[in-house]
Amino acid sequence: MKYLLALLFIGVAAVCLAAEPAARFVSSHGDAKGVELVRGESRAILSPAGGRVLEFSVGGKQALWFDETEKSVPAGKQRPMSAGRFDIGPELTIAAHPKLWAGDWKLEITGEASAMLTSEKDEASGMQLRRYFTLNENGGLSCKQLMTNISADTKEVCHWGRSFSPGGGICLIPLVGQSKFPSKYAMYEDSAIINVRNQDEKIRERDGFLEILSPPRKPKLGFDSYAGWLAYVMPGDVLFVKRWSVQPNRVYNEAAGLTLSVWYPAGARIELEPIGPREVLQPQQSAAFTEHWFVLQHPFPKAGESVDLVKLRAQVEGLWK
Repeated sequence: MKYLLALLFIGVAAVCLAAEPAARFVSSHGDAKGVELVRGESRAILSPAGGRVLEFSVGGKQALWFDETEKSVPAGKQRPMSAGRFDIGPELTIAAHPKLWAGDWKLEITGEASAMLTSEKDEASGMQLRRYFTLNENGGLSCKQLMTNISADTKEVCHWGRSFSPGGGICLIPLVGQSKFPSKYAMYEDSAIINVRNQDEKIRERDGFLEILSPPRKPKLGFDSYAGWLAYVMPGDVLFVKRWSVQPNRVYNEAAGLTLSVWYPAGARIELEPIGPREVLQPQQSAAFTEHWFVLQHPFPKAGESVDLVKLRAQVEGLWK
């Protein structure tokens, strides 16, 4: 009886301990030294390779797609950048910046479920980046990127989120504001041609949303909605939500003035890309942009059925009401 009670006590203690917020250095996903953040059922793994989130899960349900080939890359060799990537733009005009994109970032634990990653100074772009990650009491992950101009010249940049999630799901873009695109989205054709009158059977408008039902004719799509959030419903009844601030009175300096982009090729992954407004930075000046991520449970529609968009909107918007 004493043995059974001891086992029960250990089990209860382990559950309580797992529920406590924590941050610790770990070896994971091919990194000798990453950082694990835990709060309740939420878990994030941060990588020094490119300053990324390798895993964000709630109750074991994963939001991100990780390329398993990363684990076998020899030390010192550049790894493919999968999972929770971030970047700066504008995409078509910013100087190449491999130190920021795939360099070795410094990891620091800053709180009970928070950490900071700092990039090298990148002379090519004239920028240095810091990323702050916090698991919040609501189970969400806040991802803040601080962009600092380390050059002697004025720099015009923007935040560019570039995380991968598993393919095969339905991407939902809420429509808010008057779109400047006749089709309410832009499709990037070959040779950087931006088609704003495209019609694609894989993309439809319904109940105040654009639904990307599966990979369209061309994978890169751009949107100018002011909603400030997107939802991605995956098989397995997993719902991944991103929320960020959109400022209609500011300039968005991507080629098509986008607040959001989606890259959905055929295959294993989809890229969900919040975009920030233009930041005009004087030497040593900084600007920040924050994405808030959530993993929820939501039914993936069966064959011949559709996502209940009214219920989904209520579920998502209830996160911040």
